[in-house]
Amino acid sequence: MAVPKKRTGHSAQGHRRSNWKATKPETTKCPNCGETVLTHTVCTSCGYYKGEPVRLKDKEAAAVTEKPAKKAAKKAEAPKAEEVKAEVKTEETKVEETKTEEVKAETPAETTEEVKEEAAAEEKTSEEKAE
Repeated sequence: MAVPKKRTGHSAQGHRRSNWKATKPETTKCPNCGETVLTHTVCTSCGYYKGEPVRLKDKEAAAVTEKPAKKAAKKAEAPKAEEVKAEVKTEETKVEETKTEEVKAETPAETTEEVKEEAAAEEKTSEEKAE
C-alpha cells in the first residue's frame, strides 16, 4: 500500500480543499400555496406538483422517491396498522369484559341489598327535609 513520504502541510491541504464548497439547494415557490419548495419535488404542505395534485397518503412521503422492490416486499409481510389497531381494540374490550365480570363476581348479594337499604334511607331523609 502506498504511504506518503512526508506529511502534507496546512497550506497544501487548504489549496486542495479549496473547491470543497457547499452549495445552496435550488428552491422555488409553490404556485398553489406559495410555500418554498425544492425544485422538481412535490410541495410538502399542499401536495401539488406543477399545478396538479399528487395523491400521497403522507405529506412527508412527497419528497421521498420510490424505494427498491425488496423493501416493498417486506412491508407487504408486515401487518397493516389498521389490523394492529383492531387487534388492540378487541384485546381491550376483552380485558374490560373480564374486569366487569370479576367485579360482579366479587360483589355478593348482601352488598346489593345494603345499597338498596341505603338508597331507601336517603330518600326518607330527603322527604323529611322537604316537609
